[in-house]
Amino acid sequence: MTNAYSFDGLLVFSLLVICTCAYMRRVPRLKQWFLTEKKGFLGVFYKASVIGTRLHIAVALSCMLMAVYVLVLK
Repeated sequence: MTNAYSFDGLLVFSLLVICTCAYMRRVPRLKQWFLTEKKGFLGVFYKASVIGTRLHIAVALSCMLMAVYVLVLK
């Protein structure tokens, strides 16, 4: 189990937020309800969804590398 206060725990959490927001951007009802705000606290989720959709190959590779790190090396 990863610790939220360690660096690798922070990386896992940020990758999960990016992947979740990118998925929610593809679902029309969730996009209208959740990702319409571009500023403020909810703007972070909008920006994470943009990162997830534009850099989908890099995000997918980093998710795979983090999975190997958590499952094998840690």
